[in-house]
Amino acid sequence: MKLGPVLVVASHNPGKVREIRHLLEPFGIETKGAAELGLPEPEETGKTFAENAALKARASSKASGLPSLADDSGLSVTALDGAPGIYSARWAGDKKDFASAMARVERELKEKHAKDFSAKFVCALALAEPNGDTQIFEGEVKGHLVFPPRGTRGFGYDPIFVADGMNQTFGEIEPALKHSISHRARAFEKLVRSLA
Repeated sequence: MKLGPVLVVASHNPGKVREIRHLLEPFGIETKGAAELGLPEPEETGKTFAENAALKARASSKASGLPSLADDSGLSVTALDGAPGIYSARWAGDKKDFASAMARVERELKEKHAKDFSAKFVCALALAEPNGDTQIFEGEVKGHLVFPPRGTRGFGYDPIFVADGMNQTFGEIEPALKHSISHRARAFEKLVRSLA
């Protein structure tokens, strides 16, 4: 699969588009977010991160006629049997209120009297061509949750997640450091290797 000079990032989440754009900059690839192109958001009916990423990438690629990269990612909490998982964004509601989503994670852990706060961020990247050809690349980063949320950098559940070997949340660390160790970065390394 070859990438042209323009790649559609099949996301309406500005934080995600910004992060993917940052990861692609060194390759001289121009990125356009699905929202800037006025592309519709397909319904995520997959049962896994990979299925949802593929669905979004194919829809954007078909609608735009350009190669498209979609990311489906989220937080998987051990004590919550992997929730919120593929529903990570939905827990934040239509207004993308991640403060309430993080509060829900904390509330559900308390209700379970959980002692295990281990969690992981999971990312599946799907690269699709207009003809439907699709490749999937997955990455994850393990860690644990902390409450209350800390830090204003990053987005989503970053302020409650501390990666293994670190003591600051993804919401506190430098964005460049996060981009180098995140679940998205790990999936991205696999993508880059395949393109090379």
